[in-house]
Amino acid sequence: MEYSNQTSVNRFILLSLSNVRRFQLFFFGLLLLLYIITLTVNVMLIALVKIDIRLQTPMFFFLSNLSFIDIFFSSTTVPKILENTLSHDRSISFLGCAIQMFFHLAFGSTECIILAVMAYDRYAAICRPLNYNTIMDQKFCNYLSAGSWILSFLNSALHAFFTFQLPFCKSNFVNHFFCEMPPLFLLSCSDTWFNEILIFVSSGIIALCAFLLTLLSYVNIIATILKIHTNEGKYKAFSTCTSHLTVVSLYYGTIIFMYMRPPSRYFLDRDRAVSFLYTVVTPMLNPIIYSIRNKDIKGSLKGKLKLKI
Repeated sequence: MEYSNQTSVNRFILLSLSNVRRFQLFFFGLLLLLYIITLTVNVMLIALVKIDIRLQTPMFFFLSNLSFIDIFFSSTTVPKILENTLSHDRSISFLGCAIQMFFHLAFGSTECIILAVMAYDRYAAICRPLNYNTIMDQKFCNYLSAGSWILSFLNSALHAFFTFQLPFCKSNFVNHFFCEMPPLFLLSCSDTWFNEILIFVSSGIIALCAFLLTLLSYVNIIATILKIHTNEGKYKAFSTCTSHLTVVSLYYGTIIFMYMRPPSRYFLDRDRAVSFLYTVVTPMLNPIIYSIRNKDIKGSLKGKLKLKI
């Protein structure tokens, strides 16, 4: 650790994926490959929704929102991790660390809310099919999308402001691959109880409420599906939800694990692995999961590829 006698620091030192040269090259190549796949599949999904009129529905509108979020969510951290993996200088400026944390938290919170909105969309489609077009009209969808972004960025600004008001005088070594609140709290020489309470409150308002809305939507969806008399009808109705349930379980599980617990439960090695999962792996898997399970996306992609050929 690099301790400092200063009352504050103006640069932080981040972790590299490895300190062994041959492993550095391996991890750099692997991470770069994952990042390229993330960018490629998400951009492809956004392009498909944009150019195929059959995909211009509320469900795919929110799915393209999710892909847009995943591109930037991953991009807030992965390029810096790639740089630090091969560079001897793994420092990041105080302002750079604040900006990275702000956008990482903002895009992560937006994804959390958008997933809940997508669950409500599935509820409206399955439980109230006759009124679906009236409920999920374009204006309402735009309001839901804009509200998700605005609320998340306000929440992130609040956390970034109070986190970087703390005096970081214990050390300038962040035991993490990127700037995230829990590891930064450990560097402060003042009590971080207010910041920790703020995390619990905002996590309750955003993550927990989004999770409960998702849960309530699926309780109603399952109740409606059970009333369908044919097995084929039940399978068809539930198959439209399996992709979303997979993504929700993966994302909410890691977010709740990271932020809804006291600092005494922080285990940095395990937390880094969980952060890597929802920052690097999940944004890559989301569009793949949806594409594999969705006939409309697969049909549209096959049609576009045939036209190219």
